[in-house]
Amino acid sequence: MLIPLIIAAVTGYLLGAIPFGYLVARAYGINIFEHGSKSPGATNVKRVLGKKAGNTVFALDAVKGALAAGWPLLLAKWAAHQAAASVKDPAGWTVFTANVKVLTPDLVIPVAVTGLLFAVLGHSFSCFTRFKGGKGVATSAGGFIVLMPVVTLIALAVWLATFYTSRYVSLASIFAAIAMPVAAFFLKQHTLVVILAAVIGAFVIILHRANIKRLLSGTENRFVKKSAVVSSDTPAQS
Repeated sequence: MLIPLIIAAVTGYLLGAIPFGYLVARAYGINIFEHGSKSPGATNVKRVLGKKAGNTVFALDAVKGALAAGWPLLLAKWAAHQAAASVKDPAGWTVFTANVKVLTPDLVIPVAVTGLLFAVLGHSFSCFTRFKGGKGVATSAGGFIVLMPVVTLIALAVWLATFYTSRYVSLASIFAAIAMPVAAFFLKQHTLVVILAAVIGAFVIILHRANIKRLLSGTENRFVKKSAVVSSDTPAQS
């Protein structure tokens, strides 16, 4: 049983650790860790480099979460179409006569949950950027849209409503992080997925603690559209 979980954890972390925010910013000739809020997240990239770059980073970060949570589901679906006889082994796999190993049904959700959890950790503490990273909102959203699409759409609606009424990205992210586990609980999602939503929601809120202080003191910056201005003499630092 441990082998699939370990594979999910390692795969999820390495996927999450891919620093798309840093890489996209580098393509524009800047080190995102030295601009704006110094975060490689999509929001900071959007503030510094504009809508196209920010949306690209958000999409790529979401794909990391979707892949980390989605591959066990795809593997299980593939296994369901196999006609060969199967027998379980102690490692927690299903062994087909064709000698192909696939996750057993009881492990699919635990493995998917493990993959997404470690993808968020990898995003926030990337081994490729000296364990610096973003707050994990986009990566979480990508994974949860795979695990519980209706709940994720509810959280997205909360995010949009909060953002467009306040223009605070941080406040919208915090409210969405709260809405996710609450909606998951009332819509009777798998217990492990509800727990994961609560854990990641708490993690996202903790990473926003500086934003919360600024919100309470009235010094948090509202999001305003800016054109990307990157001068040709801006040093490209690694």
